[in-house]
Amino acid sequence: MPARAYWKGHLRLSLVTIGVELYSAVAGVKGYEMHQIHAPTGKRIRYQKTAPGVGPVPSGEIVRGVEVGKDEYVIIEPSDLDAVKLESKRTIDLVQFVDACEIDPRYFEKPYYVVPAADDVAAEGYAVIREALSRSDKVGLGQMAVRGRDSIIALKPCGRGLLLETLRYEEELRRSEGVFSDVPDVKVDADMVALAEELIERKASRFEPTAFRSEYDKAFRELVNEKRATGRVSDVTDESLSGAGNVVDLMEALRRSVSREDGVAADRASAGRARKPGSGKRRSATPGRRARG
Repeated sequence: MPARAYWKGHLRLSLVTIGVELYSAVAGVKGYEMHQIHAPTGKRIRYQKTAPGVGPVPSGEIVRGVEVGKDEYVIIEPSDLDAVKLESKRTIDLVQFVDACEIDPRYFEKPYYVVPAADDVAAEGYAVIREALSRSDKVGLGQMAVRGRDSIIALKPCGRGLLLETLRYEEELRRSEGVFSDVPDVKVDADMVALAEELIERKASRFEPTAFRSEYDKAFRELVNEKRATGRVSDVTDESLSGAGNVVDLMEALRRSVSREDGVAADRASAGRARKPGSGKRRSATPGRRARG
């Protein structure tokens, strides 16, 4: 369990209220951080916080405020924010239930794990809500206020627990019509679509996130190490970037793609026949073992 909860409060379903805590479901992955450097000396650029007519200002004298007019600000203390009258600051009220597929993916923002507070009543109520959501195959909707803003939330089962995802408000999304209005209206060739569908069907499988790895950090690390050792970076040739060229004949490219998939499937089948007898036997699954959330 992480050392610090992102949010502590209550989860309410009609007259049922339980204590809950939220923990981020996202692990931060630290990569190389880029800095601004003074080229002639190699020294890092630093910034000072200043005020007009005052000069550099120490951190202890800096507060936050809201601009209400030209050069006029209302200072907001941290204690002032506690006075914002929103019930959703302390309680997530589940006010609606929908099918998960009804929520446009563009609305999803950040995921959090929800755990019950450390008491028997919260644990029991938590389990009831989790099982009810699971059996009904529904997602609960509500609102939550934290750290200076409020969000729509979606609550759903996740293994032995519950997953809460914050959602964007409708006005936060850009309309797609203005972006797609210039997309040409092309009459597609039925044979091309059939070949593309065949490619999709052959590559269709269950989503396995472990099959994907970020390649950028590794490539960037190699670039940094190379320049540190040699003082230069190797040129990238067109040949080193697979698939970088433009497709001239789309039909031919689709046909070749299907043929290549045929070759991949044949290689896999050949490798399977070459395995030693007994090496492909699958062990029986452990009875009653539950899937990870």
